[in-house]
Amino acid sequence: MPRGSRGECGDDVDPMPFLTPSEKERIEAMNKPYDVKRSCWVQDEKEGFISGEIQSEQCDQVTVKTITNQTLTMKKDDIQQMNPPKFYQVSNMADMTFLNEASVLDNLRQRYVNMRICTYSGLFCVTVNPYRWLPIYGARVANMYKGKKRTEMPPHLFSILDIAYHDMLMERENQSMLITGESGAGKTENTKKVIQYFANIGGTGKQSSDGKGSLEDQIIQANPVLEAFGNAKTTRNNNSSRFGKFIRIHFGTTGKLAGADIESYLLEKSRVISQQAAERSYHIFYQILSNKKPELVESLLLVPNPKQYCWVSQGVTMVDNMDDGEELQVTDVAFDVLGFSPEEKIGVYKLTGGIMHFGNMKFKQKPREEQAEVDTTEVADKVTHLTGLNSGELQKGITRPQVKVGNEFVQKGQNMEQCQNSIGPLGKAIYDKMFKWLVVRINKTLDTKMQRQFFIGVLDIAGFEIFEFNSFEQLCINFTNEKLQQFFNHHMFVLEQEEYKKEGIEWVFIDFGLDLQACVDLLEKPMGIFSILEEQCVFPKATDATFKAALYDNHLGKSSNFLKPKGSKGKGPEAHFELVHYAGTVGYNITGWLEKNKDPLNETVVGLFQKSSLGLLALLFKEEEAPSMADPSCVQSLCADTL
Repeated sequence: MPRGSRGECGDDVDPMPFLTPSEKERIEAMNKPYDVKRSCWVQDEKEGFISGEIQSEQCDQVTVKTITNQTLTMKKDDIQQMNPPKFYQVSNMADMTFLNEASVLDNLRQRYVNMRICTYSGLFCVTVNPYRWLPIYGARVANMYKGKKRTEMPPHLFSILDIAYHDMLMERENQSMLITGESGAGKTENTKKVIQYFANIGGTGKQSSDGKGSLEDQIIQANPVLEAFGNAKTTRNNNSSRFGKFIRIHFGTTGKLAGADIESYLLEKSRVISQQAAERSYHIFYQILSNKKPELVESLLLVPNPKQYCWVSQGVTMVDNMDDGEELQVTDVAFDVLGFSPEEKIGVYKLTGGIMHFGNMKFKQKPREEQAEVDTTEVADKVTHLTGLNSGELQKGITRPQVKVGNEFVQKGQNMEQCQNSIGPLGKAIYDKMFKWLVVRINKTLDTKMQRQFFIGVLDIAGFEIFEFNSFEQLCINFTNEKLQQFFNHHMFVLEQEEYKKEGIEWVFIDFGLDLQACVDLLEKPMGIFSILEEQCVFPKATDATFKAALYDNHLGKSSNFLKPKGSKGKGPEAHFELVHYAGTVGYNITGWLEKNKDPLNETVVGLFQKSSLGLLALLFKEEEAPSMADPSCVQSLCADTL
């Protein structure tokens, strides 16, 4: 789905054709031939399933004539029953007579080709990304769903939201919703609609004490800032959230907004300094370089050409249907609405510009010495000008850092490769800490003095990812998904089955959470993948090869979820192992995982950051390092605490 709400269809277009089939469509569907004993679905390599008609049966074999005029003989168990025409584009798939895979997929497809992207599946609302704007999210449609029961209106996200709001007020209990799906499914856009809906329904219209905007405006304006600094183009999605977030929207006793707060996790730091060929780094870099604000580009000592900056030009630098200049203006206004001071705002811009310059630092080897020196002192001067440091001290800190030997500190000479490798972690650390500070600063604005009685929580998780090249970042994201899915399955279906018991329904208890346990154990248990990674990081002579060998020794042939890759067939970097996740089998490349997990920082340069004359940089490095999100215990606590 395209980014943001700008350019969305207005309220002058009739939304009903995008929500429910017309009477004419229903009549045409009812007139199609159907026989409950003969109409069926059969598997098809291209289409998934195609319709057919049973011609004959013999023992456990059936002969089927398909809609493509093929005559197939197969096992009776391999066909799936077809629902009567009255269930054509049914709103809730749980109502279907035959709830099988083919019927579910066909119903979703029939609705999707008519751009009816929302369908209920029991308690859940399934939304299929249309990759275009539809006139179903404006104020007119929102008003249509207010106060209506779910059965009174076609499926829609707004119905879920209105019911959650109503239940919160009537039952006097907090509500939460999970927005989940693979990367590119449209989670970010739906999360924005959720926030806008609750901000509008609970808004008071009162301006904030600093006159920057109403509370509902500030809640909505938090998103452009988080998107600018936390979203990027991937091969699957032009506006992919490269972090997860849990948003609590607080309400008072009467249902009026009383504030909000945001928790973030798993920001993809590596994207700051490297991107794959068809991807790009975080939007804010390209927004600044759009030259929409020439005075900003000039003050940051930049030239308006991303290709001039190594860390942000390893992939593409333009995104279709995204105007980086317009987005910069939106981001800049959002800072103002959120009450950022001029010093805070320029501090963020300076650090962002400083990171781009930092990536351009080059080093050269001194003749006949194991010692490097800075080859681009003018670049170092730009970095230090923006970050409030002394250029000579920074250059010395990188090339001759101090290390503790016994009780004394001595200078350690660094060669060219060591110097070059040391600046990447520093750039990532600045950006990571700045992003976390932005979340804290936004929360400060949204923390009102009004009484909070209830909240509605929205969990927008990072999408499950399967790319051609999957590295450490994808493993962390997919592990989080695995844990969350396990938690959700276990608690959701346990509660559902307890209801069956209360109603006296005969039922054999099923623990759906166990379906994912093998993969979770493979990752997080002692001598699991994360444990082996941590162990290898301690060994001084560990390499990618020793890490791979340890994985194979402990898991190949011993765990059905750990597989040897079948081979890349020349389609890019090889996978070193495959993991069978609940959502699919993913091949992972382990190159550089030891360094990514350790992510060592030059402590001498960190000490300079702590004394920076740029207040924001000094503040970011004032506190101790937070635990690395590579640590599986962090991901585990996320899964427990967030839900």
